[in-house]
Amino acid sequence: MESPPEVVHPLVEMRGIEKHFGNIIALSGVSFSVNAGECHCLLGDNGAGKSTFIKTMSGVHRPSRGSMLVNGVEVVLESPRQAMNAGIATVFQDLAMIALMSVTRNFFMGREPTKGWGPLKRFDVQRANEITMAEMQRMGIRLREPGQAVGTLSGGERQCVAIARAVYFGAKVLILDEPTSALGVRQTANVLATIDRVRKLGIGVVFITHNVRHAMAVGNRFTVLDRGKTLGTATRSEISAEQLQNLMASGQELATLDGSLGGTV
Repeated sequence: MESPPEVVHPLVEMRGIEKHFGNIIALSGVSFSVNAGECHCLLGDNGAGKSTFIKTMSGVHRPSRGSMLVNGVEVVLESPRQAMNAGIATVFQDLAMIALMSVTRNFFMGREPTKGWGPLKRFDVQRANEITMAEMQRMGIRLREPGQAVGTLSGGERQCVAIARAVYFGAKVLILDEPTSALGVRQTANVLATIDRVRKLGIGVVFITHNVRHAMAVGNRFTVLDRGKTLGTATRSEISAEQLQNLMASGQELATLDGSLGGTV
């Protein structure tokens, strides 16, 4: 007798999430999930509710209504620390790095490996540097040396440090908040390549962006938010970049603007 097939749950699933701030409804019935080895892009213009959604998923805000499941089990996250313990890591736009500190120090941020015991315990610099170099190389970034100040890296390289740090410390779901919004073409390409590498490691990636081209480069599924509501979710085979752009811009508005600018939008 064959055993029943194993049920595979999403790594994280948000069901009917609402978030109210007094009389302001920031999220209204948003549902979203991310699977292992998947990049699910959450798109929307400014004010769409992306930031509130990130903070709800990462434990900063508790939802007013709705439920959150991790590996099929309902959870209530009270803090970002609880989210991290559940394997959910968030890389915010500010990156939480100290420019004058070394790449290694920023990589570990208080979780440095040590050697020795008791009063002789001390920071194991050599091991920390080796780990930093190896993890950055795994993300496709070659550092000049791990002791260089993180402020000497490009914006894209700092993004990759933050991503590599989250992966090394056990992230199963990685939430990326507009990681390419302030980057040039080459730096953006490096970050997108890193996202693809992370996805191939079996980690679920939630890629928050307003850039359709960047989303289409790495995304497996796409969800569009508008004024706190979900306009729809589609897989790569179900939607084109033009359709996704139209959905974000409410279709007719973009078509009208495109006509007035001679088809250049």
